[in-house]
Amino acid sequence: MKTLDVITIGRSSVDLYGQQIGGRLEDMGSFAKYIGGSPTNIACGTARLGLRSAVITRVGDEHMGRFIREQLVREGVDVRGVTTDPERLTALVLLGIRDEEQFPLIFYRENCADMALSEDDIDEGFIAEARSVLATGTHLSNPRTEAAVLKALELARKYGAKTALDIDYRPNLWGVAGHDDGESRFVESEKVTAKLQSVLHLFDLIVGTEEEFHIAGGTSDTVAALCAVREVSDAVLVCKRGAAGAVAFEGAIPGSLDKGETGPGFAIEVFNVLGAGDGFFSGLLKGWLEGPDDQTDWPAALKYANACGAFAVSRHGCTPAYPSLAELEFFLDRGVIRPDLRNDAELEQIHWATNRSGDWSSMRVFAFDHRKQLEEMEGYTPGKGGAFKELCLKAALRVQDGQRGYGILCDNRIGKRALHAACGTGLWIGRPCEWPGSRPLTLEPELGADCGGLSEWARENVVKVLCFCHPDDDAVIRADQEAVVRRLFMAARRNGLEFLLEIIPSNVGPVDDETTGILIRQFYAAGIYPDWWKLEPLTTRAAWANAIAAIEEHDRHTRGIVVLGLDAPEAELAASFEVAAGFDLVRGFAVGRTIFGEVARDWLAGRVSDEDAVDRMAKRYRRLCGIWDRAREKARQAA
Repeated sequence: MKTLDVITIGRSSVDLYGQQIGGRLEDMGSFAKYIGGSPTNIACGTARLGLRSAVITRVGDEHMGRFIREQLVREGVDVRGVTTDPERLTALVLLGIRDEEQFPLIFYRENCADMALSEDDIDEGFIAEARSVLATGTHLSNPRTEAAVLKALELARKYGAKTALDIDYRPNLWGVAGHDDGESRFVESEKVTAKLQSVLHLFDLIVGTEEEFHIAGGTSDTVAALCAVREVSDAVLVCKRGAAGAVAFEGAIPGSLDKGETGPGFAIEVFNVLGAGDGFFSGLLKGWLEGPDDQTDWPAALKYANACGAFAVSRHGCTPAYPSLAELEFFLDRGVIRPDLRNDAELEQIHWATNRSGDWSSMRVFAFDHRKQLEEMEGYTPGKGGAFKELCLKAALRVQDGQRGYGILCDNRIGKRALHAACGTGLWIGRPCEWPGSRPLTLEPELGADCGGLSEWARENVVKVLCFCHPDDDAVIRADQEAVVRRLFMAARRNGLEFLLEIIPSNVGPVDDETTGILIRQFYAAGIYPDWWKLEPLTTRAAWANAIAAIEEHDRHTRGIVVLGLDAPEAELAASFEVAAGFDLVRGFAVGRTIFGEVARDWLAGRVSDEDAVDRMAKRYRRLCGIWDRAREKARQAA
């Protein structure tokens, strides 16, 4: 039984991408951090397309190595083949985008972890699980890593797996160009050609640019180079030709590249060519592996590859640019609307929504982001408020106990220490932005007028904003509040942060079964697409059905809804959970004062100890979780 579609082998690195476009690498002022390295990129790209992917590599026993491992898990890549090297550091790459042809980069790979890959890292049982094994050229440049690759290929043959090579020629990684020539794609070398030609017979599929086939074939005439490769290998050869697309050759090489098999291309604006080949290969593998073993539909496979390559050259970064399967299918069905894909709002929304990580299909959230309510309690001081929120976090973690599906809402003004301590615990973390009780909506001053403060937020934090609004609001207040929410939403996206919109119409005017659905449609019409909706308890199934219909009309990939508590008694919350749990899009609850209100008053007044406060809140939180879980189970059984 083959449990994996593809295992890739070779480089893994942390890519530090300059965020200023058009300047020299010397002048970059800030960098975005992504995972990188061709096999690592391809493992992620294929996982996004629904293939069961794994990577064999090494990372350092430090923060960057852990980042690569954790990000691979988030991308859905099997990490059993990722070895932690206790002696070497994870490779780093610094990159910039000067223009569509210049991309300065520096490889920091001196004795790096992935170049210590050895035969001992190749597990026979692991290789036996794979339908295909993909190697990249860099790991043929060193005897130790070459031995690891050759062992994996030998085992792939033994267990009937297909084999593929991404030539992936980087002259300075072969020692034939200097550190300053990271962007160089071709330097002639008889040594490199000889090494490549000694292993080409081991592959069923070989992919490269024209320059990469030049190094593999030993000549700068592309057709002659392909013929030279064909003399030593029966593999299908796929030659990437940039804007001219790509061609596949299953048999003899014709006299013209135009006579190979092709797939449709896409006329798009080139923004960043770095990582485009890895995106291309991800799409190609989908096409190569989805049909019968001996009957690949190459035009279809090249269509997938060209489309994935188009996404890659249109966005910042390598792996982050690659499409999900839903995004790819949407793009192929709809076509190109504007050539600068990164500015295609509909496409970017699908890209964002279908590439989020984490399973939050069940949400049990302890909300202690309250500020005004605490500040009004007897005995409150800023120091006591912060200390109490740390107790709230302890209660949340006691109930969570390492399980998935638990979260908190915590502010930065009073609860800063608790907020920061929550990162890395596995809790979902929402962080409020509104000035408490404001209408028209006003944001916390720390965000700044342009919401630039979001650039300092931890990536785990979810931007949460509460808007008191009603369909009967006059045009001025509605436009003002929507403008604030939209500005915050756009800033959240720009900073890679998820966004939760909480709306409470009952504080403004009378509500009926239509009220919430109308408001939801108004926010979508304003161009606001929340990852999460936080809604007050709706008392009828009709009200829930209307709200959910409004969401699904505009965003079928939304994370979902959480139900807020409004300081309701536990029995009242239980009744509201009974109704809400009947709808799958309602993921759970976000309740605060029902859990902490009474405890906070007692603790601030000095009537209970820290441990008693934590114990009481944990019991109430756990009880609410049980009420929700039972309501959900009852609804599922009824369905």
